[in-house]
Amino acid sequence: MFSSVFNKSVAAIGRLSQSLRVQLLSLVLLTLFGAIGFNLYDSFWSADATAKLVTDRTLLASARVIAEAVRVDEGGNVQVDVPPAALEMFDTGFGDRVFYQVITVWGNLVSGFPDLPLPAAQRVGEDRVFHGADVRVLMLDHPVVGLPDDGTISVTVAVTHNSQYAMRKQLWLSDFAKQFVLVFLASLVTILGLQRGLAPALRLRDAVRARGRNRLDPLPPEMVQSELRPLVHALNDHMERVQNQMAAQRRFVSNAAHQLRTPLALISTQASVAAREDDAARRDEALAALRTSTRQISRLAGQLLTLSRAEPGSRRPRGDVTDLSKAAREILEAHAEEALKRNIDVGLEADGPVTVEGDGTMLREMLVNLIDNAIRYSAADGRVTVSVGQSDGSAVITVEDNGPGIPVAEREQVFERFYRIMGTESEGSGLGLAIVREVVEGAGGSVSLGDAEGGGLIVTVRLPLA
Repeated sequence: MFSSVFNKSVAAIGRLSQSLRVQLLSLVLLTLFGAIGFNLYDSFWSADATAKLVTDRTLLASARVIAEAVRVDEGGNVQVDVPPAALEMFDTGFGDRVFYQVITVWGNLVSGFPDLPLPAAQRVGEDRVFHGADVRVLMLDHPVVGLPDDGTISVTVAVTHNSQYAMRKQLWLSDFAKQFVLVFLASLVTILGLQRGLAPALRLRDAVRARGRNRLDPLPPEMVQSELRPLVHALNDHMERVQNQMAAQRRFVSNAAHQLRTPLALISTQASVAAREDDAARRDEALAALRTSTRQISRLAGQLLTLSRAEPGSRRPRGDVTDLSKAAREILEAHAEEALKRNIDVGLEADGPVTVEGDGTMLREMLVNLIDNAIRYSAADGRVTVSVGQSDGSAVITVEDNGPGIPVAEREQVFERFYRIMGTESEGSGLGLAIVREVVEGAGGSVSLGDAEGGGLIVTVRLPLA
């Protein structure tokens, strides 16, 4: 049970530590307490200096009263009758003891304690120890009429620290009370300010929570303060991207269903024909067509899977180092049989290794689609040339063919999913260039289309070098 309570307490503390209100309040209070701690430290020594100053002024007044009571009698002897007021001015109710000493300039003791410690300078109070007690001592030199050569007497007065410490404590506690009231008021104002300041943010939270699953219309930025409006704009931008992505996904699913429906229906028809056919030759013909349709739908499914994996966020980022020259050579070798069947001349131009960093599997898929498209859309007895090199700090791949090419007006549209140019005789799904763009942009590169020399298409891909 104790473990459960402890875990709940830790979880509650964790939630509080993540609260903006608690963080701001803690920051403000820590700043206030730090400033007040410094002020209290400073006020303590200020109160101590004030108490010492008051004590020194009282000691000086007492010494003057005693000095004015000093007289010289007819025999030339120095005498003093210490007035009671000189000592009673220290009677503040804190039980202080007063000591004094009156000596002549020649060192003769007139009255008082002979062993009373003397300060280093007159009219300046100093702390000393006398008879086991801490005292504040002050000395005053005062001229006396009747002494030869304008002689002076020295009056030293000392008092224990009870009254001084009491005054220091009272001054410091008074300042402490003011500081405490200041902290309380500042905390109250801070809490009210946080409540008021965070109210728009809480309204924004409630507005987002109250929305249905399909509501992605923008939020009004005016509902929050100007400092939070960039957050609302960011939310609106994010919801707009989500809307666009959802629309693209809906189009993709719709187009994929449409693309799969036709070959699946064709496969079903061809299988039924083959099953009913008694003639072996015609049955073999139907089975051959069935195998062709199966390969087409298998390729379409593979391209759909590749396109899904190429989309941002669908795979964990990878940092494979891929040699594009080697990968292009291997892919061309894999497509050599197909090219030979149509008497298409394929070639590779590469000066040496060209390495890039990224998802090695997807980069190979990009090359497969580029080369497959070039061979597929090239006429018989045509040519396909793949070049791999470096330029301006980038890896450059070009795939050139002498096929029908792509009109300038449609070169941006062919990168859309399932888009096919009207009148194209070659069978295809319209996903090849869409896959190429997704992979290239995911690797931080760019792809462009152009006219090849002598007719045809040239695809240029630029990728950051490893």
